[in-house]
Formats: sequence, structure tokens, C-alpha cells
Amino acid sequence: MALSQPLLNAFSTDHLQADLRGRSVRGGLLTLTSQGAQFVMQSVSTVVLAHMLLPADFGLVAMVTAITGLGQAFADLGLSEATIQHPEIDHSQVSNLFWINVLIGLALTCLTAAMAPVFVWFYHQARLREITYLISLTFLIGGLRVQHDALLKRQMRFTALAIRDAAAYAVAVPVAIVLAWRGAGYWAIVALPLALNTTQMVLSWALVPWLPGLPRRAAKVRSLIKFGGSVATSYLTFSLTRSADSVLIGWYWGAGPLGLYSRAMNLLLLPVRQLGAPARSVAIPGFSRVQDDPPRLARYFLRTSNLIMWITAPIFGFLFVAATPVIDLALGRKWEAAAPVFQLLAIFALGQLLYESTIWLIVSRGQSRRLLMLALIVSPITILSYAIGLPFGIKGVALSGAVVMLAIFPWILHFSFRGTYLTLRDLGRSIQFPVVTCLAGVVCGEIGRHFAPHLSVVPQLLVIAVTFAAGSALMLLISAVRGEVTALIDLLRSARSLSPVRLVGSVE
Repeated sequence: MALSQPLLNAFSTDHLQADLRGRSVRGGLLTLTSQGAQFVMQSVSTVVLAHMLLPADFGLVAMVTAITGLGQAFADLGLSEATIQHPEIDHSQVSNLFWINVLIGLALTCLTAAMAPVFVWFYHQARLREITYLISLTFLIGGLRVQHDALLKRQMRFTALAIRDAAAYAVAVPVAIVLAWRGAGYWAIVALPLALNTTQMVLSWALVPWLPGLPRRAAKVRSLIKFGGSVATSYLTFSLTRSADSVLIGWYWGAGPLGLYSRAMNLLLLPVRQLGAPARSVAIPGFSRVQDDPPRLARYFLRTSNLIMWITAPIFGFLFVAATPVIDLALGRKWEAAAPVFQLLAIFALGQLLYESTIWLIVSRGQSRRLLMLALIVSPITILSYAIGLPFGIKGVALSGAVVMLAIFPWILHFSFRGTYLTLRDLGRSIQFPVVTCLAGVVCGEIGRHFAPHLSVVPQLLVIAVTFAAGSALMLLISAVRGEVTALIDLLRSARSLSPVRLVGSVE
């Protein structure tokens, strides 16, 4: 079958090579701008819903999503990564992958709905039955958009992705808030991901000039499925690890403590998701396009890690110092018991972003079996750490998980870098300045907080922010730090002001 030029362009990536670095930098900036808008909308929904609903409402929904989140990791069978990463792919292959994704989504919807009585029995909460039925629909909705999303990312169409995601949140957040205002209770929390996924699915289909054909036996998808299956199993294992703390807390301590823990986690995950999602969307396609050039791949990875740390380290450092006033302002004083957990999770979240960057590296190199091996080693260790901390409450779970992650992180890096031009020393050099600058801010921020305990929430936050910024700014007195910051600012400016050809010449 002859394909039109728009369809051919949906699969070819040759035209990306001429401006790969420029696309990555501009795409990252654009995606971060979109994520900033999403962050505002998510923050609004978090704050408003937290004031309108009870901790137990969030705990009820978290009981289901902690388990169904495992299925989300397996929902696309890793076939989106297969479409993005594979150097050559055609219409019949993507069509077959589309129908596989739809069947997986339908199967997971049916399986999740069938598990509703199990959730009711496990948590002793009859209300979980109807919650599970509705949440199960997200699997089918997600299956319908997996390949369209993958084609957008393969083509590095970051403008389209940014518009789609911002528009989806602009629809979903008001829906949830209106439902909460009308007294819907925990149903408002359930409605948010349903409205979000549905809007994203509709817009993805509208943005991609491709319609799936009928399944064809002749299409060669076995290698893609094999790659995707290993990636999906790895993601499922990682998701099991991320959900284990919530499952254990809900089982051992009940809905109230789980509500506190989940709100602290979700509030902290707002910046993690807003920064991690765009970085992943840019990094995997970018790394995949240079996977056959090890020196260039190493440079890309180190620059990405450096940029991630410059952006995220100050954010999580500030949140660590300002945990209590941030919780009071965002969620209200009834959530103040979550502040110590919030501090511990801030440490964990910073390492988690760097950890995820190693996963992007492995996926982009097509090493799905290595990724699975990493998941099977790290996940049991992490889950065991949660179990050890469980008798000591939600703070014990957070502390144990953070300590274990920090302890095994050097080994994770060493394992992920095998076969590349990367070393632990290279990575250490690339992130040393943002980390030290963050620590200087934390020390000064703690001093400021010590002298402002009796102030109200907003003035206390201002004092911490000013002292944190002052401590970080002191590091600019070091010429090497100042030079690195200047180079990053120049790179970001060039993404907006230079033509693609000049941009590539300036940063390669």
C-alpha cells in the first residue's frame, strides 16, 4: 500500500539528525514551559481538593491506585519504547502494535474490574468496589493512545505534546474541582485521571496523521514485542517497588495514615513529574538517535544529568528545609503530620530523578534485558526496606526507603554505565556544582528557618526562600561554578535566538 508523505514522515527519523541537539534543547525548553502550566493546574487541584476533602478520601483512592498503578507500567507492553527506539519501523508494524496495545488495555480493564472484590476483602472497605470499576477504564483508554503518543515522541514533536498535555489538564482539573464542590467526595479524585486520559487520547488521535490498519501476520513485530516485553516487565517491577510503600501502609496502618503519606508523596511528586516527564520525553528519543555513537551519547547523557540537577536540586533542597510551611500552605494544618515524611521523600525524589536517567540510557541503547536485570535486583531490596520501616509508621517507611536508595545508588550507576564511555567519576564531575550549591542553600535556609519559627506561614516561607537563595548565590563566588551557570544560561538562550544550523554549531 502506497503511503502519503505525512504518513511516511510519521515513521522516518532521518530528517532529525541535522538538528538533533537543537531539537532536544528547544524541545526541552518548550516541554518545561508546558509542564510549568501543568504544574500550576495540578497544584491548584491538589490544594483545592485537599481543603475540600478528607485524608481518608485520598486514602481510599490510593488503596486502589497503589495496586492498579502496577498495571499502568505493563499496559503498553513497552511497545511505545519499541516504536521510539527502533531505528526503522513501518505502517504495518505500528498497526500491529496498536492492536496489541488495545487488547492489553481491554484485558487489564477486565482483570482490574474482576479484582474489585479482592480489594474490598484485603482492605475491608466496601466502597472500593465501585472505585475500582471506574479506575479500570483508564487501561482501555490508555491502550487506544499508546502508539499515537509514541509516534509524536519518535518525531520529537514536542510542541504538539506540550499543547496536548496542557489542554488535557485544563479540562480534567476543573472537572475534579467542580465534583468536589458539589459534594462528590472521593469521586472527584477518581474523575481526575479519567478525564485526563480521555482528553489526552482524543487529542493524540487529532494530532497524529496516522490511522491504524488491520492486523497483518506478515508484519515483522516479533523483535519489537520481545524488546517491549522486557521493558514492560522492568517497568512493572519498578512500579511494584513504587507502589509497595502505599500498599503496605494501607494494609498495616489503614486509610488515615495512608492518606497523609500519599498526599505528602503526591505533593512532592508534582515537581518530579513536571520535570521527569519532559526530560524522559526528550531524552529517550534523543539518546536513541545517537545510540551508535558512544562518545556523543556519553556527552548527551552527562549534559542531561547536569541540567536536571541544576533544575531539581534547588527545588528539592528548598522543599526539604521548608517542609512544614509548604504543607501548611498547600494542604492545611490538618495535614501537618505529613511534614517529616515530606522531608525524607524530598531526599529520595532527587535521587529518583537521577536514577530514572540511567533507565532512559539503558532503554535508548536497546538493552531491555539489562534493564530487566536491574529491576529484578533493585526492587526486592527496596521493598524489603519499606517492610523494615513499616512498624515505625509512615516516617519509618520513608526513612528506610531513602537510606537504602542512597546506599545502593553507586552500584546502580556502575551497572548502568557498563559498555558505555561513562564512568562514575564523569557523572560526579558533571553534577558536583549543582549538588554543592544546593547544600549551601540548605545550610543557610536552615539558619533562616531557625530564626523564624514564630512567623506565620507566608513570611516564614519568604525568610527560608531568601536565606536559601543567598546561600546558593554565595557559590557563584567560585569561578568554576559561575562559568558552568553562565554556559547553561547561554545554551538556553541560544535555543530561542539562534537558527537550527547555528545552534548545532554552537553546542556540539
